[in-house]
Amino acid sequence: MIRTRLTGNWTLIHFEEGSRHVAHPDELAASGLASIPAQVPGTVELDLMRAGELPDIYHGDNIHRLRSLESHEWWYRCSFPATPIQAGQRIDLVFEGLDCLATVWLNGVELGAVANMLIAHRFDVTCQLRPGAKNELVVRLRSVVNVARKRMPDACESHFLTNWELAAVRKAPHMAGWDIAPRLLSAGIWRPVFLETHAPTEIADLYYYTQRVNDSGAQLGVRYHFVTDAHQLDGFALRLTGVCGEHRFVEEFSTPYVSGQRSIQIPGAQLWWPRGYGEAALYDVTCELLHAGKVVATRTDKIGLRTLKLHRTEVTDANGGEFRFDCNGTPILVKGSNWVPMDCLHSRDADRYAAAIDLATDLGCNMLRCWGGNVYEDHTFFELCDAAGIMVWQDFAFACARYPQTPEFLETVRHEVEAVVRKLRNHPSLAVWCGDNECDEAYGWGGDNLDPAHNRLTREVLPQVVHRCDPDRPFVPSSPYRAPAQVQRGGRALLPEEHLWGSRDYFKSQYYLESKAHFIGEIGYHGCPNVSSLRKFLAADKLWPRRDNSQWITHCSDPIPGGGPYRYRVQLMANQIRTLFGVDAENLNDFALMSQISQAEAKKFFIEMVRLQKWRKTGVLWWNLIDGWPQFSDAVVDYYYGKKLAYHYIRRAQTPVCLMVSEPADGQVRVVAGNDSRQDAAGPYRVWDADTNQTLLEGTFNAPANANCDLGTIRVASGEQRLFLLEWTANGQKAGNHYLLGQLPFVYARYRQWLSAIAALSQKFDAGTVAR
Repeated sequence: MIRTRLTGNWTLIHFEEGSRHVAHPDELAASGLASIPAQVPGTVELDLMRAGELPDIYHGDNIHRLRSLESHEWWYRCSFPATPIQAGQRIDLVFEGLDCLATVWLNGVELGAVANMLIAHRFDVTCQLRPGAKNELVVRLRSVVNVARKRMPDACESHFLTNWELAAVRKAPHMAGWDIAPRLLSAGIWRPVFLETHAPTEIADLYYYTQRVNDSGAQLGVRYHFVTDAHQLDGFALRLTGVCGEHRFVEEFSTPYVSGQRSIQIPGAQLWWPRGYGEAALYDVTCELLHAGKVVATRTDKIGLRTLKLHRTEVTDANGGEFRFDCNGTPILVKGSNWVPMDCLHSRDADRYAAAIDLATDLGCNMLRCWGGNVYEDHTFFELCDAAGIMVWQDFAFACARYPQTPEFLETVRHEVEAVVRKLRNHPSLAVWCGDNECDEAYGWGGDNLDPAHNRLTREVLPQVVHRCDPDRPFVPSSPYRAPAQVQRGGRALLPEEHLWGSRDYFKSQYYLESKAHFIGEIGYHGCPNVSSLRKFLAADKLWPRRDNSQWITHCSDPIPGGGPYRYRVQLMANQIRTLFGVDAENLNDFALMSQISQAEAKKFFIEMVRLQKWRKTGVLWWNLIDGWPQFSDAVVDYYYGKKLAYHYIRRAQTPVCLMVSEPADGQVRVVAGNDSRQDAAGPYRVWDADTNQTLLEGTFNAPANANCDLGTIRVASGEQRLFLLEWTANGQKAGNHYLLGQLPFVYARYRQWLSAIAALSQKFDAGTVAR
């Protein structure tokens, strides 16, 4: 298969839908409507900004200007040459991302209509192409809201205020408005467009999975399917050659039928491990289709040899329950983040992948949860995770709603998820499929008390597709999943995997401390962006004060001009500042720093809360890594890649070998060495008081592989406020941490002095630039 990208000169025409009778490219050409240059991949907003028809929509309150464009339709046009078609070849026109309700014409012939931005669409154009001549491609994108509003929802459905009418439309859920994203419905050809040339004989499908691993190597399973115009299959064979560094395997076998399965023994195999537990070894596997000894087709994939299992129960309590990932038979303590839209203008997602994965890698994340309100990320994202040893929890693209249950919608979803599963299933980083984000929870929202077991999407359609197309991968119906036993016995307190949001009060409150969940799929705390970043997206006269500030409300992110369901998030930051310090910030610089301190201490505490309870708790995915547009949020890196203080604290708290201090009990705190690796760790350590420099505990620790060990206790007095500093060396690597002791509130000026001492520990950062 050969791909030719269509990168020609595209143009864009738009107008209010229904204002003109234009239903065919010929009518568009006769309309006399002016066009603007367009970029593909791209979005209509980016084209309008380049043409001067829109200002920077990420600045100030400008995002609300898009409301008037929601009822427009959009026409893309381009022309391109086509090369001669050889006998037996098939040419497909492939759109990897069409947003969203699209009709496609080639040379005036309608190829078809599609209605899903989340998956690729292809059309056989072998007979429509004009080899050696100019070809004209036209795409019409209809108004999503105009179509969606004609549908009457069923009584079982429910969604957020701004999202309700779009529940049946297969766009990224966040695009109608969310608490982390603006209302930006958008339209466009947001991923590349290709012509694919297919030969008569090709390898059509390969599915790789690891059947088992042991001390001597691994057993790789491969399922294959090829196509050919040969009438007889005698003489066909497959040869697979895998290379990882110096290690190599070769397997050749005859293929008397076009489909089959093969188990390959690989002695001395190099295994793929999550970050912190070993190398993320990857094999380049070349599959050659042979006929009479001659190579007639070839394909190369990058795979990892690993088993990855999820052990989970449907309920938990104080004594039992489970939600634990094992890789290659080794329990994994999961530390990572939620992955939300890289950019709310999704054609720019791919440009941000590498930098974001570098951040996750630097932070020591070994899992990212691709949140269900987003698009499905492309191969490049998964390839970066494959190489970095970052496991991916992949939600299907459903979030916080009770979705339609009609046969038509179920079939649309079945087609979508089959395409997604088949596309991504060979990536070793892909750890688990999850039905949705918080849709089980949504069955109890709005005063309702419905049973999520009636959700045919997550109880029938999705697990059936996963079983058919990727049976080796775990599947969880929802995050968090409300099993029948949970519904019957009282719900939230019994959830093995939970999202801990609550009232978002003090981060050491009983709400957090008393959770019995084993795995925390979401947990967050707000932190103001750096002041230098605020100056990029707020007008100078809107930087301060925060109260009754329309631009602060807009960037909450509240989708309703003047404030709607999410405007509370400005006050949320102020409340968290007052909780920690007992006072309000008097200026912007103090607000930003106080907010970042509050967030940093909270997220560090959440991570250590899990690590200190290993293996009763088995993972934490904090919310979230980086913003997809400029906003006030829980992200630890803002849209402009400005690192908040939490970034530095998390980096230390997630190091594989970390010394931590527990909360006081019986007048003392414990000092614990947590070792989240497969090797024993040993080295010297010291714990001291930041104010007096008095050594409180020191010695040499020996932490067994993948376990915690107590190093000793420190006596503390009730009511005192202190900062403990910790440094240690583990297997030649020096690291540091700190612990904040005492009852609320803390004195802001005193903490600012402590911040300099915290910053000076190993893995240093500049205290003078925090929040600037």
